[in-house]
Amino acid sequence: MTIKKIVHTPSAYRYPLLIKNLLSTPLIYSPDNEIVYRDLSRYTYRTLYSRICRLANALKKLGVKEGHTVGVMDVDSHRYLECFFAIPMIGAVLHTIHIRLTTEQMVYTINHAEDDLILVNADLLPLLEPVRDQLKTVKKIVLMKEGETLPKTAISIDGEYEAMLAQADDQYEFPDFDEEAMATTFYTSGTTGNPKGVYYSHRQIVLHTYGLMAALSAYKSQASFNSSDVYMPLTPMFHVHAWGVPYLATLLGTKQVYPGRYEPETILKLIVQEKVTLSHCVPTILHMLVNAPSIDKADLSGWKVIIGGAALAKGLCLAAMKKKINLFTAYGLSETCPLLTAALLKPHMLSWEMEKQVEIRCKTGLPGPMVNIMVVDPEGHPIPHDGKSTGEIVVRAPWLTQGYLKEPEKSEELWKNGVLHTGDIGYIDKEGYLQITDRLKDVIKSGGEWISSLELEDVISQHPAVSEAAVIGVHDEKWGERPCAHIILKDEFKGKVSADDMKSFIMQKVAAGALPKYGVPSTIIFVDVIPKTGVGKINKKNIRSQYAKEP
Repeated sequence: MTIKKIVHTPSAYRYPLLIKNLLSTPLIYSPDNEIVYRDLSRYTYRTLYSRICRLANALKKLGVKEGHTVGVMDVDSHRYLECFFAIPMIGAVLHTIHIRLTTEQMVYTINHAEDDLILVNADLLPLLEPVRDQLKTVKKIVLMKEGETLPKTAISIDGEYEAMLAQADDQYEFPDFDEEAMATTFYTSGTTGNPKGVYYSHRQIVLHTYGLMAALSAYKSQASFNSSDVYMPLTPMFHVHAWGVPYLATLLGTKQVYPGRYEPETILKLIVQEKVTLSHCVPTILHMLVNAPSIDKADLSGWKVIIGGAALAKGLCLAAMKKKINLFTAYGLSETCPLLTAALLKPHMLSWEMEKQVEIRCKTGLPGPMVNIMVVDPEGHPIPHDGKSTGEIVVRAPWLTQGYLKEPEKSEELWKNGVLHTGDIGYIDKEGYLQITDRLKDVIKSGGEWISSLELEDVISQHPAVSEAAVIGVHDEKWGERPCAHIILKDEFKGKVSADDMKSFIMQKVAAGALPKYGVPSTIIFVDVIPKTGVGKINKKNIRSQYAKEP
């Protein structure tokens, strides 16, 4: 049978899925809701749209054309939000520059993306000053700053953001163009070699926005996100579009609060003062806030927090819930825009006790709408959803990156056999929840058995003396690898808990069936600092480099 195709009437309008169309609803539904930046700026959605138009006109005056790439170096701010829209809406490509890479890597990404113009926060000028001559394609640099004073710099500045907007027209006729046009690019920090550039079209970002809305708003669960919420990101906006939530928050017309640099006291003050109800962050940011001196003075009972970027340990989850924070995990990659799953409670779970709910809230989660997740064996065959059979997680969804910028071989490897390979291993249980057990590169291979570093970290985190933990595999002549745990103790327990005490605690979990006996670490080291990547994840590559024989 032949599939019938739709016949397109020549005069019919082919509605393109463009980022500009996300702005129409809030301007009708909630034009007076606010966009707030610390205590420095406060304006409405009407003004947001006006400033987006002004920025578009200012960029055009600077010579930015369709297909050009505009880099942005800023903290989480209202200006960054304006760039999320204005730059792709004029047909240019937004490059959210990863400001926490090494200087050499940052220069590589700017040259590789072929940035034509860079918008840079004045506080970040020291990152650019020593390398300005190494930027091969950058023609102009625009300064973003607070206050009246211009900083002293050797860099030639071609304009100041607020001054340019003040002089620009507040109307702009944003064009229609192909929805498959590239809208954004950014670079993963990676573990080896140069950072890899991922990229997204207008169509993918719009579809991701609606997929995110369906995942967070449509189902009865412990948390939802709608137009009555107040949103504040605690994930850098250079990292996967701040997980895509600013686009959704704008579509919904929610009040938005941008914190600038992540200072615990400022964040807690903004949560209370602006009545923030939804944020997202990596576990290290949550850990920082839970341990902030003033947290007990803040009423956080209305605050929902999505945790991603790394596994949420049950110990940290319980500590946060005891502070009345309503948190749960979500999962995705730079390559997936990022939404794949969210650990939402099903209706029959909502009445469970806190400790039982933690088991679900810390899972990797249920697939979002239109996300197809499979767990496969090394030959690519699907594995049963029995809650124990593990394999590599491969995915399909309409918003996944189509590859790595200018790297066709790595793109083919990413999409081998027509599915995107996450590099994570895990299982799916009978309720449909995905659980990551480790990264392929981080799993510990000991005596023919696999030990999950994430599961071991989770067990260790439940000891009352533990603040943070990181587990790696280290070389062992007999077993190949053995687990080595780096542990930060809470201040009041330092010098009072020994490695043997910790092993005894882990053995209790072994006896309860939470961990195999061969999973007990051979080495436990108490440390003051656990190294992190630029986006706040535990940097296991750095920890492994401390050992003579890296596994």
